[in-house]
Amino acid sequence: MPAAAVLTCARGTHRVQMSEHILAGLLLCAKDLPAIVLDQAERRWRRRINPTLAGATLGILGLGAIGAEVARLATLLGMRVIGTKRDPAPLAHVERVWPPGETDRVLAEADYVLLLLPSTGETRGIMNEAAFARMKPGAFLLNFGRGDLVADGDLVAAVRERRIAGAVLDVFTAEPLSSDHPFWTTPGIVVLPHVGGLHPRRDALVAELWGENLARFVAGRPLLQVVDRARGY
Repeated sequence: MPAAAVLTCARGTHRVQMSEHILAGLLLCAKDLPAIVLDQAERRWRRRINPTLAGATLGILGLGAIGAEVARLATLLGMRVIGTKRDPAPLAHVERVWPPGETDRVLAEADYVLLLLPSTGETRGIMNEAAFARMKPGAFLLNFGRGDLVADGDLVAAVRERRIAGAVLDVFTAEPLSSDHPFWTTPGIVVLPHVGGLHPRRDALVAELWGENLARFVAGRPLLQVVDRARGY
């Protein structure tokens, strides 16, 4: 592809459905819903005392369009939201926005760490053994960004050894996830089959954006959602 070619993406078309799936992931963690469903299969009556999301800290790595929407919804539930953004200007509903170089601060403070980062040379493998060591022992990881942000073996070890509480994963380095991958069988890890961005009108939303950009291209107007080649997204 010519270096001068302008690339665009579907940024923004997943904002609503992704945010709802992420809220579902937070509730899966806080309310121990997977275990409750398994109890029903065994006809086992076991009551639990679960923490609230209200008062907990949500740390979002990658405060883009989806992250901003998640922050809005999370604050309605009474959560404190912090996070990172390449351009760390203040954001509504976010108590503190740090640059990526301060990721360790977010990991140390968050009860729930949400990954919404793109896959770049700087972010691949960002959640590794050292990163998990900076998280709270009772914290959860949620990955709705890119699968290669996480070092799989390090995450499995951190959850099995109870160095973190667990994880909800919607994206993976290789998809579909192989049947022998330890994510399937590690207690505390919930596997979602990459459904975060799916929506009955998803294709229509993307097509509307494409159509708008085609009209802009023909008219010689600036295109929407242009990819920054230097940044990689």
